[in-house]
Amino acid sequence: MALSGKRILLVIGGGIAAYKSLDLIRRLRERGASVRCIMTKGAQEFVTPLAASAISGQRTHTDLFDREDEADIGHIRLARDADAVVVAPATANLMAKMAGGHADDLASTVLLATTLPILIAPAMNVRMWLHPATQRNLAALQGDGVRVVGPNEGAMAEAETGPGRMSEPLEIVAAVERLLAPSGPLAGRHVIVTSGPTHEPIDPVRYIANRSSGKQGHAIAKAAAEAGARVTLVSGPVDLPDPAGVTTIRVESARDMLAAVEQALPADIGIFAAAVADWRVANAGEQKIKKDGGRLPELALTENPDILATISRRNEGRPPLMVGFAAETEHVIEYAKRKLAKKGCDLIVANDVSAEGGVMGGDRNTVHLVSQAGVETWPTLDKAEVARRLVERLGTWNVGGKA
Repeated sequence: MALSGKRILLVIGGGIAAYKSLDLIRRLRERGASVRCIMTKGAQEFVTPLAASAISGQRTHTDLFDREDEADIGHIRLARDADAVVVAPATANLMAKMAGGHADDLASTVLLATTLPILIAPAMNVRMWLHPATQRNLAALQGDGVRVVGPNEGAMAEAETGPGRMSEPLEIVAAVERLLAPSGPLAGRHVIVTSGPTHEPIDPVRYIANRSSGKQGHAIAKAAAEAGARVTLVSGPVDLPDPAGVTTIRVESARDMLAAVEQALPADIGIFAAAVADWRVANAGEQKIKKDGGRLPELALTENPDILATISRRNEGRPPLMVGFAAETEHVIEYAKRKLAKKGCDLIVANDVSAEGGVMGGDRNTVHLVSQAGVETWPTLDKAEVARRLVERLGTWNVGGKA
């Protein structure tokens, strides 16, 4: 199904065409999408939240000041937790609010807060559609990157004929499919990204960890999704939001991470950016370990599975392109070359994580790309730019070590 796994946030405006939105929900779900609805006050004069919820299978949101929703800043969550926003019908009033950046109800606030792709399906009287103000608003929205489907010409509710009819639900669905169609250097590929640290328990309270923030791995997942890939992000414990348009699996330990990666296979590209703990406590306590007269607890360490090497050496299901990361404090390029050979991967992204560099937990990174073709050193860049450049490079990579 063309929209399988896609999450659509449907904003239903207050026009007579709102009745078509119920069929639109059904059509989107038939193609595999999940649909969550926001209804303006005007929309509720034409269709009920109960009807939208019954067809979508999810709660319909109507109030900016809903105590339950706003306990976790609900309008921001709604603005992020989707792959695209569809406004149907997009009334003249709603279009004006969007163009002017107004935020006086839940729908307009979410539309102002979102960074997701937006598709609008205008619906209004022909004279309202042709009014210079509406055309100015339309031009402003298109200039902001908002996609538009329709309106169609035909008979209107006011017994007038002309442009202003909302596009039919199947036309809107086709526009959504075009909006979300993979494009970019990684279009159509499945990319697995690991990110963040792992936590290896000592007892139920304490654990072994490292200073990784997950910022670089999460940035790579986001960039890969923006490049058209279907992305599975396997993340250790981090204080970061899940990237939009990415399937995120949260894990704790190295063994959990390996299991999640194996479950996510097959993939076209594996990018192993997580800072996985090398060791875990073999005899982790089931209860909190107490101080005992100054005697130190005996903690026996054992090696964790090597996720990069394990996946690289698979006979079946190995991603054709395997990218590892090497966080070093000395001899960065020398150790990266050794890791490339030892792990059996195609590319190592190496960096110096010495404390004075501020890479771990920081927003900038200096990386060296090490492959069989040689070493390429990039200047210090924002981690988002490192991610974008890496994804661009991988999009042109020939398996065997040459970009």
